[in-house]
Amino acid sequence: METIVTKDIFEIVTNRIIQKLEEGIVPWKQPWRDVGLPRNLVTKRPYRGVNMLLLASLNYPCSEYVTFRQVQDLGGRVNKGEKAHLVILWLWVDEDDTKRKQEVMPRKRPVLRYYYVFNVTQCTGLYIPKPEARDAVNPIAKCEAIIGAMSNRPKIVHNENEAYYEPVADFINMPSMQQFESAEYYYSTLMHELVHSTGNVERLNRKELTESTRFGTELYFIEELTAEIGACYLTTYAGIAMKGLTNSVGYIQGWLERLQNDKKFIVYASAQAQKAVDYILNVRHDENDFVDGINREP
Repeated sequence: METIVTKDIFEIVTNRIIQKLEEGIVPWKQPWRDVGLPRNLVTKRPYRGVNMLLLASLNYPCSEYVTFRQVQDLGGRVNKGEKAHLVILWLWVDEDDTKRKQEVMPRKRPVLRYYYVFNVTQCTGLYIPKPEARDAVNPIAKCEAIIGAMSNRPKIVHNENEAYYEPVADFINMPSMQQFESAEYYYSTLMHELVHSTGNVERLNRKELTESTRFGTELYFIEELTAEIGACYLTTYAGIAMKGLTNSVGYIQGWLERLQNDKKFIVYASAQAQKAVDYILNVRHDENDFVDGINREP
C-alpha cells in the first residue's frame, strides 16, 4: 500500500545506503548472482533504481518480496518481530491548477511515494519459490550477446592498455582480455564503459557525461556512480559471479562524503543507471508506468 510522503524520503534512503557503507558493504558492488535481482512475488516484476540496491543488499536467501496486503491476500502472515523494508516510487498525478481546467489533456507531475515490503522468508504460510535453474548459456557468451544487441553501440577497440570511453569520438577502448585477472573482470569493466557511453548526445544525452567529465566535479561523481551501479546490474543479468571484490577504506570514505553532502545523490544516480541499463538491454517502458527508473508499486 502506497503512502503519501510526510518525511524526507531522500534522507531516509541515503541514510540506509550510508549505514551499509559504514558496515563495509558497498551496495552497488554486491555480487547478486546467487539469488538474482529482487522482484515482487505476486507480479514477478523486478524492483528498479535505488530499490534494487536497497533490497539486494539485504542478503536474504530468496529474492522475492511482498507487501503486507499481499501477504494477507495470499493467506500468510508476517513473522513476529520482523521489520519491513522501504521501497520508493514515483507516480504521475494530475496538476491541481484551476487555470488548467479547460485543457483537454490535464498536465501531470511526478510525486514521490513510498511503501514497505517483506522478504518471503520473513513470512509464514507463503510459497517460497526455489531459485530458478540457470540456463546452460555460458555467462561470457551472454555478455557478448548483451553487447552485440545494444542499439547504436559505440565502437569497441583495444588500442591502449587502459579502459575508458571517449565521448567526442564515441568509442570505448579496452585493454586486451589477457590483461585482466579473468574474463569476468574484463566484461564487468566493459559494462562500466558501456553505461558511460549511453550518456552520449546520440543516446540518452545525459548531462553528467556531456557537460563535464573533469575529475572532482559533482557531475563526474554522479556519472561514475551511474556507471558502477549500471555495470553491477548488467553483470548480474549476465550471470557473472564476481569474486573477491575489494572495498577499500578510502573508496568507501569517498562515497560516504558524497552521500552525506547530498541526500538526493544516490536516488538520482540509481535512476540514471536504470535508464542506461534499459537502453543497453533495449527495454522500453510506457512513461505512465515509470518515472526516472523507479517503478510503481507491484
